[in-house]
Amino acid sequence: MTERKPPGVSFESFIDRQIREASERGEFRSLPGFGKPLADDSAPYDELWWIKGKMHSEGASVLPPSLALRKEAEDAEKAVAAAVSERQVRRILDEINTKIAEALLRPPAGPPLNLKPFDVEATVAHWRAERNLP
Repeated sequence: MTERKPPGVSFESFIDRQIREASERGEFRSLPGFGKPLADDSAPYDELWWIKGKMHSEGASVLPPSLALRKEAEDAEKAVAAAVSERQVRRILDEINTKIAEALLRPPAGPPLNLKPFDVEATVAHWRAERNLP
C-alpha cells in the first residue's frame, strides 16, 4: 500500500505544477523534436550513443582516410551508373581520380589503399554501351 499524502503538502509537487502550467501555455511546442517519435530504446545500451549521434549529425566519419576513400570510390561507381550524361560521368571520374592520385602520392593513414585511378575512356565506353549510345 502507498503512503498517504502528508498534511500540508499539495498533490502535485512544485516542479510538476510548473511543468503542467508550461505545457498548458504551449511553451513546449516550439522545442526541436516536438511531435517526433522517440528513438528506439530496444537496442543495447551504448555508452557513446551521444558522441555517435553528434558525429552522425555533423557528417563526421570514423573511418580511416584510406577506407573512406575506398568508400568514396564505390560511391563514385554507383554515381556513374546513375549518371544521365557523359559529361556527368567524366566529372565524377575526374573528381575521384584526382583524390586517388593524391592518395597514391602521399598514402593516407590506415589500411593499404588498394585503389588505382579509373580508366575514364573505358568507363565512358561501358556507360555508353549500357545505354545503347553511339
